[in-house]
Formats: sequence, structure tokens, C-alpha cells
Amino acid sequence: MALQFMLLFGANGVALPFAALWFHAQGLDGARIGVLLAAPMLGRLVTGPLIAVWADGFRYRRTALAFLGLTSAAAYGLTMQVEGFALWAPLWFVAATASAAMIPLTDAMTVRLSQKEGFSFAFPRGCGSAAFVGANIIMGALLTRTGVDAVLIWVVVAGVAMAASARWVLPPEPVTDGGAPTRKRDRFRGLGRLARDPVFMGAVLAVGCVQSSHAFYYGFSALAWKAQGIPEIQTGLLWAFSVVVEIGLMWWGEPWRRARGIGPLTLLAVGSGAAVVRWAALSFAPPLWMLWPLQTLHALTFAATFLAGVQLASRLAPADSQTAAQTLGSMLSAGVLIGLATLAAGPLYDAVGVQGYSAMAALGACGGLAVLALRRTRAAVG
Repeated sequence: MALQFMLLFGANGVALPFAALWFHAQGLDGARIGVLLAAPMLGRLVTGPLIAVWADGFRYRRTALAFLGLTSAAAYGLTMQVEGFALWAPLWFVAATASAAMIPLTDAMTVRLSQKEGFSFAFPRGCGSAAFVGANIIMGALLTRTGVDAVLIWVVVAGVAMAASARWVLPPEPVTDGGAPTRKRDRFRGLGRLARDPVFMGAVLAVGCVQSSHAFYYGFSALAWKAQGIPEIQTGLLWAFSVVVEIGLMWWGEPWRRARGIGPLTLLAVGSGAAVVRWAALSFAPPLWMLWPLQTLHALTFAATFLAGVQLASRLAPADSQTAAQTLGSMLSAGVLIGLATLAAGPLYDAVGVQGYSAMAALGACGGLAVLALRRTRAAVG
């Protein structure tokens, strides 16, 4: 599972930061690049549930991962072969959607295997974060020596490798305990039950508020820091440092939490509080020396919140709806909510600059309020 996460986030570590460079080199302006990048995120409102139901139709969890890996490789490869926004848009939508869909499916499989085999889910997921940083650094170095086509060549190769790993390396973990897939009608009903469950959706909303509060940081931290006179190399180091701290929490902090029986709701509450502190502090444009300790909070605002979300979805969903549960959570927190927050972040930055982080602090606080409501059902969610 660690290998699968490394391949997956090794691809994302190149596609996310450097896709805009490739499209810019093809002559697209920022507005059209923004549309290309945001469309797959917003599209998860539809594609997320459909892919979850489709994936649960196979006997083994690895089968869908293999198909999605090949789909992403083919769509990324075709993107290199065509010209024009009208052709790039649908191909990029398919490629990015397939790549993003593999994350919750891999999460669901790893959660199930970790429960059976007794290993910590956070360790293989942390390996994926390490691969994200490594891929980002390697591609940054490559782009100083080669053309931007290296970006798409990398993700094509990674897609093929993910498909091969899913088919021949991952274990044959069944989708259902009985081994036989459920009928499509029943899978849609299971998805509908989750969507109507107020406790489950409350947990998803709480996680989504905290995760989507990163939108302003993801989109405009580099511009804001440059406006403060902080050089780009320091921006890269600050981002890398935040991911390194995230890895540390997954590899060492998560086992400590599990050993002490700290539940996912408490973890989510800590992540929400850290988001309020982090974004409120950044809204005052602190100097460089203060940014380093603030970046350590990424371990709580992102990693702790993510782990809490995965565990809450696993606890609140029945065994035959694990894929649907993880996909719904990812669809909202890493898709629709952060997509909407990203669309709002641009006008906020234009209007008030770094004070736009205040809106992100408010989003983090909303997540905390949702946690307080969920504590009434603590017996169910821990």
C-alpha cells in the first residue's frame, strides 16, 4: 500500500504544481488555466459518486485502481498529442478525475487492510506525502534542464506504473466480505443512505470546512509572500517544510495517538482550532521568521484533519459502503468545497490581499462548530 501511495502522490506531486506551467507554455492565459484546473474538482459532485458505485461493482478493490491508472495515463498522453483548449479541456478533465478518484479508493483499501493486518494506516499514507515532496523537487530540477513536456511524460509513466502495481502487487482484497459484488441498485441505495445520514454528513461537512480553508493558502500564498519581499526559493522551502511536518505526524504522531485512545473527533477538533490560529495569524502578513512555526500547523490543519476524516468515514459506514464513504468525503472536502473556496479566494485576494486568510479562519471555525454538534453522538464516532 505504501508503494501504491508513493506512485499516486509521486504523480500528483508533479501534476498539481506544474500543470499550469505546461498549459502556459502552450499559450493559455491564467483564466483558462484556472478553468481547466478547477473543473475536475467541481465535477466530483457528479463523478465522485458515479466512480464509487462503479468501483464497488468489481470483486476486488485493486481492479478499479488498475483501470483508473490506465485511464489517467491514456488521457494525459493524449493531451500531449492534441492542440487547443477545446480538446485539452475534456482530456484533462478525464485524466485529473481518474487520478483524483484513486485517492479515496486507495484510502478505503488501506483502511480495511490496516484493520485486518494490524498496521497503521498513517504509515503508507505518509510514504505518499514523502513521494509528493520528492517528485516536486525532482521535477523542479528537471525543468531547469528539459522542456515542460517532462511534466506530462512523468504522469503518463506514473499512471502505467500505478495500473501495474494495482494488478500485480496489491493484494486481492474483496470489495465485500462475502467476496461477490453487490448489485448496482443496492450500491446506489447504500450511497443514498450515507447521503441521508445526518451524523455521517455532519462529519463530512466538519472535515470539509477545515480542509477547504486551505484554498487561499494553496492558491495565493506564493503571491502574497512575494508581495512581502520573500523570495520564491523560501516559498518552496516553506511548502516543503509543511509537508515534512505532515509526514512526521503520520509516521510518529498517529501511532502515539492510537496508543492513547484519542478519538477522531478530538483529532478533528484540534485540526479546526489549528486552522483558526494559522489563518488568522497569516492574515496579518507575519515576517519570515514567524512563518516557519506557523507552517508546522499544517500537520494539524491538513494531516490530522485528513486522518480524522478517513477514520470517521470508516466508523460511520457499513462494510459494503466503505468505498462510497471515502469517496463522498473526498468529493466534498477535496473537491466541491475546496473548489468553491478556491473560486472565492481569487476575488478575496484582489480585494483585501492577505486579509483574505480571515475568511479561511472563519471556515476553520465552522468546522469546529460542526464538531461540537457531532459530540452528541460521540458513542458512535469516538
